Amino acid sequence: MQAKYSRVLLKLSGEALAGEKHFGLNNDVIRDICSSVKKCADMGVQIGIVVGGGNFWRGRTSEGMDRTRADHIGMLATQMNALAVADALEQLGATVRVQSAIHMNTIAEPYIRNRAVRHLEKGRIVIFGCGTGNPFCSTDSAAALRAAEIDADVILKATMVDGVYDSDPKKNPNAVKYDTVTFDEVLSKELKVMDSTAASMCRENNIPIHVFSLENPDTMVEVMQGSNVGTIVTP
Repeated sequence: MQAKYSRVLLKLSGEALAGEKHFGLNNDVIRDICSSVKKCADMGVQIGIVVGGGNFWRGRTSEGMDRTRADHIGMLATQMNALAVADALEQLGATVRVQSAIHMNTIAEPYIRNRAVRHLEKGRIVIFGCGTGNPFCSTDSAAALRAAEIDADVILKATMVDGVYDSDPKKNPNAVKYDTVTFDEVLSKELKVMDSTAASMCRENNIPIHVFSLENPDTMVEVMQGSNVGTIVTP
């Protein structure tokens, strides 16, 4: 089946890579996720990936630490995850490039927009590490920024929840799930899709977000083929 999108930005949460361990890396889980990413790439989709770092570090919970330094540690956590995902993809036969917003030339290319686009055009999966390279910016903001820079058709936000709800479904059994929602609603109702900076950037650049659950990694393939599973956030 033909893919709906030609170029996407996939946002993976760091927690998703930990699986039931809730910390660190679960190789079986990563392999399953990367297997689905490889299936999407084999459909001809150009894929950029931004990975969070919450399985290793959450700067906002680091009481007493300078915020800038805490965010720098978080960036390094995302780079560890980027390398782990790259390794799993390569073992599956994919061609991958890891780029970093912070220079660490012995383990990753520096982020250069034109080089990233060229990699994508050649069918390589590009993983963007270290967020935007700036403190006070989340990996959601990094996903929105990279999506705009590479002219992605959509941001695919793979989470542990099966869409966007009007309240936390883990705390409220009566929470209502949206099939579609606008960025204006996301911002006015403070829905937990992305932080406000990232949501505003997507709205301004007309980049939709498709939120879906990674409980079954192959849901990613269904989304790539045009399935409306999950929630679609539209400009």
